[in-house]
Amino acid sequence: KYGRTLLFECVDSERKTCCFFLHNRMHVLFCRSLSGFKSLFIRKVDPRKDAHSNVLSKKEEQNLYKIQFHNVKPECLDAYNELCEAVLPSIHANPEYPSELVGTWNTWYGEQDQAVHLWRYRGGYPALTEVMNKLKQNKEFMEYRKERGKMLLSRRNQLLLEFSFWNEPVPRPGPNIYELRSYQLRPGTMIEWGNYWARAIEIRQKNQEAVGGFFSQIGSLYTVHHLWAYKDLQSRDETRNAAWQQEGWDEVVYYTVPLIQHMESRIMIPMKSSPLK
Repeated sequence: KYGRTLLFECVDSERKTCCFFLHNRMHVLFCRSLSGFKSLFIRKVDPRKDAHSNVLSKKEEQNLYKIQFHNVKPECLDAYNELCEAVLPSIHANPEYPSELVGTWNTWYGEQDQAVHLWRYRGGYPALTEVMNKLKQNKEFMEYRKERGKMLLSRRNQLLLEFSFWNEPVPRPGPNIYELRSYQLRPGTMIEWGNYWARAIEIRQKNQEAVGGFFSQIGSLYTVHHLWAYKDLQSRDETRNAAWQQEGWDEVVYYTVPLIQHMESRIMIPMKSSPLK
């Protein structure tokens, strides 16, 4: 404003030129000062010379995960669940397929009339390719896909790796409810996220609520999924509140929230055939 006031008070061209220069110079200096001030509040991350998938994933195991989100026509949800119950366990149990059904759920709170399936492929991408090729020759599965297509409004999937500091998902007895917390991170912040959560996961294991932690490789990128198990909504509330009493949890939240572009929570109920009960 000051620079513009000077400009309007000038009456001859020479003074106008000088005032215009002064105004622009002040604007540049102000922007540089503001940029330096902002930098005081941005945590610097050392540049990496390796992909974050190599830094953050488990080296000793070549596990690849696929998560599927199926939005089902409301009137078809029961029929869809019955169809999944009839086909998916047989694929899980067949030793010819190097794949395991980790869990299968219906969303209770969050997106309605939605099914979520989580698969593990031991052996990474070659195992995934092997399973996909074999399923194309499986008449029962192809019929399942045909019938399933009639019941869906939309579907999407992602290929995931698991964080090295999270425990591998294993079957657990029920009854439980599950929370899938999904975070869309700012590009370039995955390693910083992992550095903080490598410490935070120790805080969140007090009640054995942590099931698995994953980050995307194909599909929507820079996406993180944290899967938690609770006895009910009340125990979820108590467990999450108790985390704030643990030393270091407030720091994790403070420094990771700025890394997030978008976040979403789903409360899910296991289907009957889910290994995660």
